[in-house]
Amino acid sequence: MNMKLLGVVALVTCASTAAFAGLSGGFSANAVANAVKKTAPAKVTGEYVEARTASVFCGPCHYNGEAVTVGREALMAWNIDGGSYNGVELKGLRAVAAVSSEDNLNEANAPRKTEVTFDTHVSDKQMAAFTALLKDKMGDKLGTIVGVRRAAVSFSRGDTGFAITADGFATMNVQYRADDTCCVMPSLVWCDPISPIQGRKVGYTEFAKFTGSVGDQWYRSDEDSALYGPVAY
Repeated sequence: MNMKLLGVVALVTCASTAAFAGLSGGFSANAVANAVKKTAPAKVTGEYVEARTASVFCGPCHYNGEAVTVGREALMAWNIDGGSYNGVELKGLRAVAAVSSEDNLNEANAPRKTEVTFDTHVSDKQMAAFTALLKDKMGDKLGTIVGVRRAAVSFSRGDTGFAITADGFATMNVQYRADDTCCVMPSLVWCDPISPIQGRKVGYTEFAKFTGSVGDQWYRSDEDSALYGPVAY
């Protein structure tokens, strides 16, 4: 190959490399780390269900009427099937939490407090690790965690929905919405889940009942007031 041809090849190669680097933002360590971070799987996996004291999928008049009177409380439940946090294995952990606010939970600055109930088989280390995870991933949404306790917690998923119980604390039955209307009319979904989840779905609350001590006890039924999906931590 003569020198003139070698020069042309070198020029094309350099130009292509520069263009690729420009398009990709270069090959910096930060860019690579960010790309890995975006594609890395969740460290903690499982199922999440949430039920509120207000409809989350409804018309604007309905929502505006409830926003100033209810919607100050919510129940949350987790069934963790894998992963760890702060070096503690969380597989098999089941927990239910209740949050209570002085205003509708959509008001970001409203003071709020939360109590968490773990299943009786959950160890002290698992309780501490999962509580730390909650503070890290949704601290502002939960406010102050005022109590952590143990009780028998059941979390089952069937053909029609979820059945969850924490003895002496909370119960909720949430059904799937068979028509998935919420997915084709997302503008009528007024709340994001308190917990980060993937592929959020709206559920129909057959009933949800809170009998714990953080805030007032409450009962709601027969409304689209639930959200559920795989956890994304």
